[in-house]
Amino acid sequence: MTAPADSDRRSESAGFDRRLIAPMVIGAMLNPLNTSIIAVALVPIGRALGAPTSHTAWLVSALYLATAIGQPVAGRLVDVHGPRRLFLVGTVLVGVAGAVGALASDLLVLVAARVLLGLGTCAGYPTAMYLIRAEARRTGRDSPSGVLTVLAVSSQTIAVVGPTLGGLLIGLGGWRATFAVNVPLALAAFAVGWRRMPRQARPSARESVTLDVPGIALFAVTLSALLLFLIRPAVPGRWLLVGAVVAGVGFVARELRAPAPFVDLRVLRGNLALVATYARQLLAGLTMYAVLYGVSQWLQDGRGLSPAQAGLLLLPLSGSALLASATTGRRPQIKGKLVVGATLQVLGCTLLLVVGGATPIWFLVLVVLCFGIPQGLLSLGNQNAVYHQADASRIASSAGLLRTFAYLGAIAASAASGAFFGPCADTAGLHELAWFLLAGAATLLALTLLDSGLRHVGARPDHPENALRKEHG
Repeated sequence: MTAPADSDRRSESAGFDRRLIAPMVIGAMLNPLNTSIIAVALVPIGRALGAPTSHTAWLVSALYLATAIGQPVAGRLVDVHGPRRLFLVGTVLVGVAGAVGALASDLLVLVAARVLLGLGTCAGYPTAMYLIRAEARRTGRDSPSGVLTVLAVSSQTIAVVGPTLGGLLIGLGGWRATFAVNVPLALAAFAVGWRRMPRQARPSARESVTLDVPGIALFAVTLSALLLFLIRPAVPGRWLLVGAVVAGVGFVARELRAPAPFVDLRVLRGNLALVATYARQLLAGLTMYAVLYGVSQWLQDGRGLSPAQAGLLLLPLSGSALLASATTGRRPQIKGKLVVGATLQVLGCTLLLVVGGATPIWFLVLVVLCFGIPQGLLSLGNQNAVYHQADASRIASSAGLLRTFAYLGAIAASAASGAFFGPCADTAGLHELAWFLLAGAATLLALTLLDSGLRHVGARPDHPENALRKEHG
């Protein structure tokens, strides 16, 4: 049960409990920060440990694999059991993983630390989306649009702050500092979560719901085999693809029969708008993460910049994304955000086709801006779309799936970078990567333009929170 004092404070106002914003923001930022901070550390780690680019790529893929599987699992656990305990356990795992990575002496231990980071950071974003919906239910009114904007800025824009922060940390304490920074962040998240996270935030009717363990296991096997195949699509690896298909068929069969499925495919089949949002998130993540990892490595290998200089050059990514989110967050036009974001991604991919080892810095900054603004617009638009399109009883797991699809795009970006770059990230490989990304960005733009239903997302008079507002007068 909720502590009496906490309950009194939460009921003092009919508005959103703003004491929840701090744990929401800190928890949600841990995952995107760790996905991006490693970008400028891959080259120094490879040099320090004598590992080629193909091996250091596992530092990226390992976290994505753990997160792609763990996010919807954590979200379902939050839906069923409430957010507090899972949030606190996750922060402990993040602190342990940061310490292990900072002390690691070989690449294998670093990969294990990244897996642990991926699992530990899984609860933050689903918890935040759950709390926003829970507050709407408690107050009988829509949560302020500014809260969703703050969440988008903290959980998505922080992803593009990561390379800059990583470059500064490497300059101060070497690549180990990019792992060690998780220790104080985890302590802060645990402290604020312990003090402010509600002890009971789930409806009593959910208490009897059980987890679909077979569905979760089949989901994990399917994604693991598929993502490992994308990382290493060699001839022997084709058996991974076969395994992914077999496990995927089993997953679908299980979820269609289960009384309380992990992923309710019957609901998704009738909610094609949500499926389209997941597809857009995958395509947006493909380009965003290819820029974070592929372009950041090219800036060092192909353009000759230091890790700190590469991080600083990517700083406009964070600035422009933050500005885009902050200035458009309160505007309900989701489709407009997505169209502009996809168009700018097409432009940015086109500009990448003409960069080279002698390209002036001002032109590279222009290219970066073409990817930074879409980062703010696309992540905010897709997040808000899921908030309005998802079933209220599955908001946390739906939010987790949104992250899963983003990281499917990230895994595809990592695989593409490995395929187009050889022993180093040269300009020829960058141009081949740019053509691939251009096809993805053009597809994203086409899907967005053809989705006429996006005009009404967020402004439906029959939305559950609007109904609650009417009910409470």
